[in-house]
Amino acid sequence: MTEFAAKCKSIWPGFGIATITGMAALFLSEHYGAPAMLFALLLGMAISFLYQADGVCKCGIDFTASTLLRAGVVLLGLRIALGDLVVLGWQTAAMLAFAIFSTIVLGVVMAKSVGMQKRFGALTGGSVAICGASAALAISTILPAGKNHERDTLLTVIGVTAMSTIAMIVYPIIAGQLGMDDTEAGIFLGGTIHDVAQVVGAGYSVSEDAGDMATLTKLVRVAMLLPVVMIMMVIVKRAHTSVQDLDGEMPKLPVFLVGFVVLMLLNSFVTLPEVVIESGSQISRFFLVVSITAIGMKSNLGKLAEVGMLPIVLIVTETLWIALLILGYLFLS
Repeated sequence: MTEFAAKCKSIWPGFGIATITGMAALFLSEHYGAPAMLFALLLGMAISFLYQADGVCKCGIDFTASTLLRAGVVLLGLRIALGDLVVLGWQTAAMLAFAIFSTIVLGVVMAKSVGMQKRFGALTGGSVAICGASAALAISTILPAGKNHERDTLLTVIGVTAMSTIAMIVYPIIAGQLGMDDTEAGIFLGGTIHDVAQVVGAGYSVSEDAGDMATLTKLVRVAMLLPVVMIMMVIVKRAHTSVQDLDGEMPKLPVFLVGFVVLMLLNSFVTLPEVVIESGSQISRFFLVVSITAIGMKSNLGKLAEVGMLPIVLIVTETLWIALLILGYLFLS
């Protein structure tokens, strides 16, 4: 048996189980209207007993939680075009950039002030600021892989998914109570809700025009993923001399970022068929759901319980911060 065939054989059991579980999560999401990421996490955690050090599923689960995750992030590039920034206007784009970077800084400062690792604050801040669970998965791949790496990623995904679901219900009501027009409501919803699916749901629950503007605004936030990840990598490299802060292995420039940029530029300068963009987006979503299922399978509920309320307080504060910033911009402009 060749080395490649042997590798495939070792990956298949864990990969197959994660894929089937991810498909179940998508089915439940379609029928019950709840986030697929949340179902994927819960189902993955329910079968976490399959992830054993000497088990046949371990290799495939590790592969799914890392390699498949990176493939899903690469395909996110098909959602973004540089022309989105032009349509939205430089003032709004600048405000979104400020909101994103200030939210990340807030997360880092708060995490340090309560005795948590700064990289956890960067992970939660980036997830809240950019695109929820997808950003959490992307950012986690370039942070040093310490002993609590997977636990922190899981906590972040759970937190931002829950907050995004709550925001999808509450924020359209707030927009209505404040008398926002469709453009203002779209910018507010797209600029504050974490996950793309919830932005779409909230925006089109207001009106079609609000939904279009919310989706566009959200895509501009997603486009910020690349510069944020690159800046984080530079900071991590400079801080690498501080061994007590970074107990994991120093990350190198990930290949998935290059693929992300290539697809984003391709979508910006080449008119791709709608079927290609839509298929790429659906495959990306599927890969991310399956990978978060695998991360759930690698989780340890006992370790999650040890963390306490601090991560929840951190994510809630970051969520309120970015919402207040966008509201302030809308009422002052």
